[in-house]
Amino acid sequence: MMRGTHPAGHRRVRLIARLAVVAFLVAGGLVADLVSVVATHPAYAHAYLLETSPVDGEVLASPPAEVRLRFNEAVSFNQRSIHLLDVTAKKLAIGIPGHVDGKANTARVSLPTDLAEGTYVLAWRVTSADSHVVSGAFSFSVGHPSALAAPVEQDADPAVPVVDAVGRGLAFLGVALALGGALFVAVLWPAGRDDRRGRRIVWCGFAALTAGTVVVLLVQGPYAAGTSLTGVFDPELLSTTLSTRLGQALLVRLVIVLALGVAFGVAVRPSPPPAGAGTARVGAAGVSRRIVLPAAAAAAAVALTLTWTLADHAQTGVQTWLAVPATSLHLLAMALWLGGLIPLAACVLIPEGRREPTRASSLEPALPRFSRLAQICFAVIAVTGVYLSWRQVGTWGALGGTDFGRLLLGKLAAVLAVVGLAAGARRFVRRHSREPLGLDAAPSAAVRRLRRLRRSVVAEVVLGVAVVSITAVLVDTAPARTSYAPPVHTKVPVPAAANGADPATGLRGGSVEVKIEPARAGSNVADIYITGRDGSLVAVPEVSGELESRDPSVPTFPVKISAAEPGHYVANSMSIPYPGTWVLRLDIRVSDFDETPVRVPFTAR
Repeated sequence: MMRGTHPAGHRRVRLIARLAVVAFLVAGGLVADLVSVVATHPAYAHAYLLETSPVDGEVLASPPAEVRLRFNEAVSFNQRSIHLLDVTAKKLAIGIPGHVDGKANTARVSLPTDLAEGTYVLAWRVTSADSHVVSGAFSFSVGHPSALAAPVEQDADPAVPVVDAVGRGLAFLGVALALGGALFVAVLWPAGRDDRRGRRIVWCGFAALTAGTVVVLLVQGPYAAGTSLTGVFDPELLSTTLSTRLGQALLVRLVIVLALGVAFGVAVRPSPPPAGAGTARVGAAGVSRRIVLPAAAAAAAVALTLTWTLADHAQTGVQTWLAVPATSLHLLAMALWLGGLIPLAACVLIPEGRREPTRASSLEPALPRFSRLAQICFAVIAVTGVYLSWRQVGTWGALGGTDFGRLLLGKLAAVLAVVGLAAGARRFVRRHSREPLGLDAAPSAAVRRLRRLRRSVVAEVVLGVAVVSITAVLVDTAPARTSYAPPVHTKVPVPAAANGADPATGLRGGSVEVKIEPARAGSNVADIYITGRDGSLVAVPEVSGELESRDPSVPTFPVKISAAEPGHYVANSMSIPYPGTWVLRLDIRVSDFDETPVRVPFTAR
């Protein structure tokens, strides 16, 4: 005879499977964050180099006394941040790097006065004001260029950024569980203080936040210096980290986490019953738990978010006076929503057959409370998110033209889906707010309601993990406002001097159309079209070019131009040394004796 099936056993299997799916999605979000960090490592560069002296590729008659690097924002560095290499990749002795006349965005280092003729490479690695590492290299020559310059490795040990990303991810997840989970367990859910699972979730959040903060604190030293992971044990690197804004913010964060942990422990501790002469003392203690403790915890929670925003890109760029509080509110609202949603989901994901009526009923006041909190959080996230998106993107073209913009669009889609699910859950709560949610009243109806609610909450958790993962990647991605470089597309008329040339050239009344992509520092492609008055392409014997700076002290750089087709000419590797306003000077040879100069101004990002 066949044995009968056990519904409770099947429910346990389904529960384990669902929890495994949620855990897989959480792990998948963290892994996607790590993969993005490793694959797009150069995108860490939130600060960028504006100019150098000498400029990249410059040939000097004599060795320079020093090298200067000017960035768009303040940078920090140490004795290992700048290296000078000869053509054999040998490191040469240089001075100690320092800031120029108190300018936090400009670094300088003295060079040997006896440099031999040839090409040298100066490699640099500094930390920007938003705590992210920037690295690069440029070359200059003394006397004449060498045949071959030394290759430079810019990346640190691959394990260092991965461990750093793990620490940041743990801290980000931990702050959500510590703040939102604590609020849900200690305030929104009346039975939460006595529920062991809810308390464990919050304590896991505190542990993750502490561990992630310590990891970031230890790894920042070798990450900034470009050394291996063993640098976490280097006291000099740790001391350098502690002297920076990021290191000080991390120390303050650890103190605040300790204070919040003590406050949560007091909040969930059972209150002693009033008795005899101790009634006055118990009453005073009750007042402290009801008033003083929540006020202190709220102040500590706000201060905790500031340890991120005062050491990240919120305090760089435009309108920092508004960006810092807006980013803090954005982070706090997301932490309260997601951190409360996770323990709520863990309580909802309980097999119906094992749910006690009292425990099922005890969730009922928590649902409408959390629903109202989530509505407030969504409103804050929406308002601050719109402002922060404008601040970090700047233009519509940057949304689809940068990694930051595309990630932001993905985050927006996930948030809209979460809002839709939350709206449905809120309607469900309103519809059944006057009906008991437990199984003691109508078991079959309660089971159906709980199943619908479970699916909605699980979907919100999954999408919340996606939102947090994308947000973590956004934090480590260069803002679109600074990374977006719209292609240059301009047309200038041929100067009147060319109109007196041989009419057979067809340049009379014509124009020169120039397209430059990506129009930013580094290698670019310039397409040049020479057209006549009727718009048709005009072939000329030769086109040569030079890149000129508005600064007269900066030398010109030759631009190699070749013919792609009659009237269409291309510079496949036009190197722009640094962002700023430049002029592409084109010398158009119209005959064996006549040459017409055309100047095309443009801005490189």
